[in-house]
Amino acid sequence: MKKTALLIFLFLQVLVFSQTLGSKLDKQTLALGEPGIFRIHIAELQGKDVQSAPKNELLPFHFEEIKDSISKQVDTYDRVIEFAVFEEGKFTIPSLDFKINGKVFKTIPYDVEVINTAQKGDEINDIMKNKEVKLDVQDYWQLYKWYILGTLILIAIVFLIYQLIRYGKRRKSSPIVMTNQTLKELDLLKKKKYIEDGNYRLFYVELLDITRNFITKQYKIPANVLLTDDLIDVIKLNNTISPENERIIEDIFLRGDLVKFAKVFPDQQNMQTDFDQMKTFVKRSSRDLEDEQLRTGV
Repeated sequence: MKKTALLIFLFLQVLVFSQTLGSKLDKQTLALGEPGIFRIHIAELQGKDVQSAPKNELLPFHFEEIKDSISKQVDTYDRVIEFAVFEEGKFTIPSLDFKINGKVFKTIPYDVEVINTAQKGDEINDIMKNKEVKLDVQDYWQLYKWYILGTLILIAIVFLIYQLIRYGKRRKSSPIVMTNQTLKELDLLKKKKYIEDGNYRLFYVELLDITRNFITKQYKIPANVLLTDDLIDVIKLNNTISPENERIIEDIFLRGDLVKFAKVFPDQQNMQTDFDQMKTFVKRSSRDLEDEQLRTGV
């Protein structure tokens, strides 16, 4: 009898002082996006601490928690989670851990089936009607300012590149640059010592080639493709080259043709004079172009 009474006493003590953990899912079949409610209740706490996953982090992936409320009293603990699932299929709420005064208790697992109740042809109504918002200039600026600024910067970069290329071409083809380049070519011709060696044929061939190239680029006259007589006629009709320079070109080109065809044999003095005259013509070419610009008003 004493043993029986002792067992009954211990059983009642367990019933009185042990905690009970319960959980409940209101629906196990949900429509797509339909809210469901999952409840956890713990009784007989007797002021003991309860530890679980933080708010909005209790349920696993796929369960979008809408609301998570916790209520704890001295003897009870209640947690209510409202959730929704936005994918069709079968999902599981697994056993969830709740630690009570250092001891782990688990809920039972639940299977949830999510179905799409919408049918083809169903009318879909917005929850709220779209509101028409009027935008002013400031609003449009805030929306598109980076596109506008980016476009302006791109245009500025393209314009700058164009101007640099144009400036570079203009510099390379400017009268002063062309004059200096031709003077260097004449100096190189001088260093070949054709005059000192009496090599008059090569001297005049190269001198006329340098001059033809110079006239073509400096005066925009196609001297490199014209015969001597035709070139002289074009120069006289063009009126860009001064009369003094016209005479120098005419004398040297006619003498050069005679030398190339072995009809004239110039001496060193004549060769040096023609070289100096041609160098003078090149140096004075810039003045010819300046006079032409004043004459035409460019």
